[in-house]
Amino acid sequence: MIKVAIMGHGTVGSGVYEVFDMNADKIAKTVGEPVEVKYVLDLRDFSSLPYGNKFVTDFSVIENDPEVTVVAEVMGGVGAAYQFTKRCLEAGKSVCTSNKELVATKGEELLKIAEEHGVNYMFEASVGGGIPVIRPMLQCLAANEFNEICGILNGTTNYILTQMIHNGVTFADALKQAQLNGYAEKDPTADIEGHDACRKICILSDLAYGDKFDPDQVSCEGITKITLEDVANADKLGCVIKLLGRSVRCEDGTAYAYVAPHLIHKESPLAAVEDVFNAIMIDGNATGEVMFYGKGAGKLATASAVVADMLDSIEHKDNRRRIFWGDGSKHLLRPLDTLQSAWYVRFKGAQKDVEELLPVESLTEPAEDVFVVQTRKLSTAEMNAAAEKLNARGEVRAAMRIL
Repeated sequence: MIKVAIMGHGTVGSGVYEVFDMNADKIAKTVGEPVEVKYVLDLRDFSSLPYGNKFVTDFSVIENDPEVTVVAEVMGGVGAAYQFTKRCLEAGKSVCTSNKELVATKGEELLKIAEEHGVNYMFEASVGGGIPVIRPMLQCLAANEFNEICGILNGTTNYILTQMIHNGVTFADALKQAQLNGYAEKDPTADIEGHDACRKICILSDLAYGDKFDPDQVSCEGITKITLEDVANADKLGCVIKLLGRSVRCEDGTAYAYVAPHLIHKESPLAAVEDVFNAIMIDGNATGEVMFYGKGAGKLATASAVVADMLDSIEHKDNRRRIFWGDGSKHLLRPLDTLQSAWYVRFKGAQKDVEELLPVESLTEPAEDVFVVQTRKLSTAEMNAAAEKLNARGEVRAAMRIL
């Protein structure tokens, strides 16, 4: 009998227990013997649950029990979760997590501790919930150099944009709807400002390029400024608006990484990804483009990925999974200044200013002195400089890259 523990009994934590319970026979066949959840760590009172006798409030019970070999960390945050994860690894216990914030900010340190103690620190569920993407990157695509990673990494913002695109709902009303449906938190800042997607693209970039990409240093823009006017203009250009996390490898080995709303052409596979679904496209130099698609969040979907990592750790307890992750010393993150893109610009002002300051690909007839401009490719620095000059003569109401 293999003994495991769960730290945290929120949405994902309760889902982890449920997966172990409902799939007990399948799990036993997978690893060759039954797996028992011996402890669930949570400060709240869950004594009324059928498994209420498994709850503990003292972390050291898990830390000091030699029978527990694998632990799920589904607490969230970087406070107690970080300390408990570190101590589990130092005690010779593998840790599997869905905590994207902890992985993105402390992954390098925790992987090093895991290596020193011959155990695993695994985090498939931290990106894309139940969508397998990290394991395919490390195994199926291991022979590739990664040219680009681009994805819809946040289900909340994708749901909001879907409502705006198809139902003509304003951003504010779509957000309220997302909260009523349980897709958005009471405080939705991490989602709508792009921070959640930023942590995920940092994790994927870390794995792809072997260097630490710090979320605090990665350009991050959310969807709060997008209007129904932008949605309608995108449609006329044959595009839809999506919030993308993107990293692009340059010839010198450096990489751009950022999160921002984009206009993407309707022919793109990403354009068809709607509601709370996520999709991640990875371009390998041998495979070409491959896409991973599914629900990026949800109780059982995310729990499934956590449990899969736990089973992997059990099966390979004597053969540590090698996960390469740099410490940031390579300085691979490249400033966005030189990234070349075509741009969508919504500008109130004079046509002569648009034509003077932007490389115009197309220009609509003005409506109340507002022009919709599609530019040819120019760098981020050039776009920012042009926008500053345009704002001195009128008002740039929106500017987004076009893919």
